[in-house]
Amino acid sequence: MGKRRRGKQEVTNLTKKQKKHLKEFGEQHPFHDNVVDRPEKTEIVRLPNRPQRREPDSEEDSDGEQQSAYQKLLSTMIQGADDNSEDEESEDEDDGEEVVDENDGEEVEGESGGEEEEEEEEEEEEGDDAEEGETPDDSQDREHPEKTNGDIEENKEGEFTDKQNEAAFCLETNLPAEEEENMGEQEQDMFVKHQEIELSEEEVGRISQGSKIKTQVKWPKLGVLQCVCPLERFKAVGQPSSAPLPPIHKTLEANWHLLNQPFGPEGGAVTEVTELQKELLGLMGTYRDVYFTNRSPLREAKEVRSAYCLHVLNHVLKANTRVLRNNAKLKETKDVNEDFRDQGLTRPKVLILVPFRDGALRVVQTFITLLEPKGKKMDASNKKRFKEEFGEESGERPSNLHRPDDYHAIFSGNVDDHFRIGVSIMKRSMRLYSPFYSSDIIIASPLGLRTVLGVDGDKNRDFDFLSSIELLIVDQADVFLMQNWEHLLHVLKHLNLQPLDSHGVDFSRVRMWNLNNWAAHYRQTLVFSAIQEPQITNILTKHCHNYRGQVCSKTIPKVGSICQVLVQLPHVFQMFHSDSFMDQDARFQFFVDKILPQYRDSVMSHTFIYVPSYFDFVRLRNYLKKEDVSFASISEYSQRSEVSRARHYFQTGEKQFILFSERFHFYKRYTIKGIHNLIFYGLPAYPHFYTEVCNMLQAGVREGGGSVSFTCTALYSRYDTHRLAAIAGADRAAQMLQSKKPVHLFITGEEKNT
Repeated sequence: MGKRRRGKQEVTNLTKKQKKHLKEFGEQHPFHDNVVDRPEKTEIVRLPNRPQRREPDSEEDSDGEQQSAYQKLLSTMIQGADDNSEDEESEDEDDGEEVVDENDGEEVEGESGGEEEEEEEEEEEEGDDAEEGETPDDSQDREHPEKTNGDIEENKEGEFTDKQNEAAFCLETNLPAEEEENMGEQEQDMFVKHQEIELSEEEVGRISQGSKIKTQVKWPKLGVLQCVCPLERFKAVGQPSSAPLPPIHKTLEANWHLLNQPFGPEGGAVTEVTELQKELLGLMGTYRDVYFTNRSPLREAKEVRSAYCLHVLNHVLKANTRVLRNNAKLKETKDVNEDFRDQGLTRPKVLILVPFRDGALRVVQTFITLLEPKGKKMDASNKKRFKEEFGEESGERPSNLHRPDDYHAIFSGNVDDHFRIGVSIMKRSMRLYSPFYSSDIIIASPLGLRTVLGVDGDKNRDFDFLSSIELLIVDQADVFLMQNWEHLLHVLKHLNLQPLDSHGVDFSRVRMWNLNNWAAHYRQTLVFSAIQEPQITNILTKHCHNYRGQVCSKTIPKVGSICQVLVQLPHVFQMFHSDSFMDQDARFQFFVDKILPQYRDSVMSHTFIYVPSYFDFVRLRNYLKKEDVSFASISEYSQRSEVSRARHYFQTGEKQFILFSERFHFYKRYTIKGIHNLIFYGLPAYPHFYTEVCNMLQAGVREGGGSVSFTCTALYSRYDTHRLAAIAGADRAAQMLQSKKPVHLFITGEEKNT
């Protein structure tokens, strides 16, 4: 009793600030400990020399001149820091660490992972226990990855500071390496030109209003390029000769030609830089926004990744070298009026968004390949931890999984979709898991960033580290469509905003366009996708305002995927009128009034309805339930038992219809047996999905053995131009859209298509 009473008395004697610290950290602040031992001798630590900041003359500034906009901004930041000093003392937070709420992500919709699949379809029907791919429903129920990967622990004080490497990667305290001291900046380098251009307020207003000059040019490998220029003084891109390879930083000179060195254990010959990579690098070097729509996971994926990784390293190394060289000049100069504006408001310069951990792994592997000196190993801190968390464990995937090649290319390796990692680069070394405010590059998934950015009202949200992003890369944008597109849009909305805190920045080194909140007009955005989609194009039109303009590839295949359908099948394409791309009511009414009544008769059983959008899927499901229609449904949120029952009831004819979502097909690629009639409520986003679904009819023919007449009906509007061209071919799609007839028929499985 005495001990308990004494402990209660000690708690009551604490101040309000001490109680708050005890509640948050489970112990009192060391400052308030009762020290009974002999006090230790105070140790004097000499800090390294920092570049001298230019101190204004207090007498002259106070007496004479009117304050400039820069001085007013600086005074407001200092005043805000003083006002919050008491809170900072009590919470004792480290500004250099990434801030994460332990409860973040609970209300955020999880995303599909496609992690492991069922082995054989026959075993699936018998209820075998083979592991399935992770659906969006699974990612909600699983334990949040940040709790197992150490993200939360990193943010606790002292858990992860990497003090051993902090000094080596600090831009403020480092000076140029010996081999870089005599390397002068190339005045013709587009990196220097792009950052030193000064825009007027009138030009910024024209960019914000959306004034554009459109041109078109054709390149040998990239195909037809549509160029958009918001300002007349920056001309549109011409032929490839007008965009040569950019100057390569000295650190990358030895290895950049090894761009295509294979990463796998099987090895292979190192191929030279391809023509596609040369055109991409030349285009990236102009610092225009680029949208490349032909990134096939089987062909161009590796070339594209290697090209943008080289561009990222080239940009970061040039920026860091410039800062280090100016540090040396600032230390030696005696002219206090000389300005060296070479930094943003925060250090992160590059944001790379990839859908899965395996993509982040391959990006880091490419970085190491390009930076590693000949005959030496790259110094990458926390490399072992990175491989454990981002690599794939052996035996995770069934060995006899039969899926298309593009499926294996997309879902290879670790397919977890919740991650974020900071990377800092300095002097031929790399630091993984660096705190965001000490990082040069941030590699993350949209979901991984969404849980940090939070929403209005969240206490521990943080997005200041995105304030000075100079280079944004969105790789595999088509896969983000199959995850949660809102997460990507949420990230884009928080780019290049004015930070809420100074984070220790030296304002005398900050570029003026950062202080003017014009960073979004200097940011380059690179988007890579396997398909052309209006939602992806909307990224560049609504969220990208680069003063140098945009370049979009517009290559459309002349031969559509319908030519790869092997089943003898009549394809009926029916056009309906729609007022806009987002007008889903017109599609629904056309389906309910014109299409569905034709299949309500029991003779038209075994009808498969393919629905690209999950919102349309829910709407149709509710309608069929209300009308008491015999149907089963399969979506990305369906449990495995529900999928097995639905497939069984549909194959045996107990259910007349089956609703099938596109995202389920993307993550599973199951073959549905027993299909006699196909209805495409909307055209698939991927053209080869149309072929795969049509060829499912062969499975029923092989098992049944009887002759069955098949039908296929596809709905489209004038806003489905890209999807229609990819399926039917560019020439046929143009005729179908311009024709006055709303119905068009194609027959496959014969020598000639009509």
